[in-house]
Amino acid sequence: MKMPKHDVRAAFTLLEIMVALALFALVGAAIYSSWFAVLRGSQVGLASAAKVQRARIAMQIIEDALCSTRSFDADGTNYYFYGLNGANAQLSFVSKLPASFPRSGKFGDLDVRRVEFALVEGPDSSKQLVLRQRPMLMELPKDENFHPVVIAKDVKKFALEFWDLHPPKNTINNNASDVVDWIKDWDEERTNRLPAMVKIVLQFKGDDFGQTPRENVKVVGLPSQAVAASWQRTRGGQPGGPGRPGGPGAPISLPGRAP
Repeated sequence: MKMPKHDVRAAFTLLEIMVALALFALVGAAIYSSWFAVLRGSQVGLASAAKVQRARIAMQIIEDALCSTRSFDADGTNYYFYGLNGANAQLSFVSKLPASFPRSGKFGDLDVRRVEFALVEGPDSSKQLVLRQRPMLMELPKDENFHPVVIAKDVKKFALEFWDLHPPKNTINNNASDVVDWIKDWDEERTNRLPAMVKIVLQFKGDDFGQTPRENVKVVGLPSQAVAASWQRTRGGQPGGPGRPGGPGAPISLPGRAP
């Protein structure tokens, strides 16, 4: 008598299934960790590249303006050069601006304009570096005052230093080593002169990735100098000289400051 045959099929046990699921979870976690690291690195790289690009553009705008500076000793009231550091640092001067300069199309052929770079409060309580400009002998347009060109956002530091080849006599001593070279402010004592060089320091706020913000430093040499009053002549043909209104040695009235 023959016994009936039973089909025997291989199958996974519960323990084997649990081990396979655990291995799959480990592989999935490793893949996700690698993907997240790549994504985070990409975000850090893009943020850093964006900051470097913003700093480069801001520095280039300031350099373009500084390299075309104009100044006349006999008219220091309109052609003064002024730089101030601090929480609301600013840099103001007259320049013959190229057609590629921001908002040049708005002013047409009026290419000699006073430009002002200032550190102001932004809408989100962060600092931003803005540019305002106006044609010579004209008031600042309302839209320039309330809607300036923002050339850098999230600014942590905007600092200036000036190289003075001819410091005022009261800033030096008999010892030649005491001569002031790099100075922090180009104030009322120097407004009717141009510095030989300007050092610009621009630093942005840190991001969420724990990076230490770097300082972007650029030194710009001014290729021009103030036109001396003796080079200009009055209507009678006599050369101008110190002590004339607005000339060397005369007090200059700056915006918001008494002469």
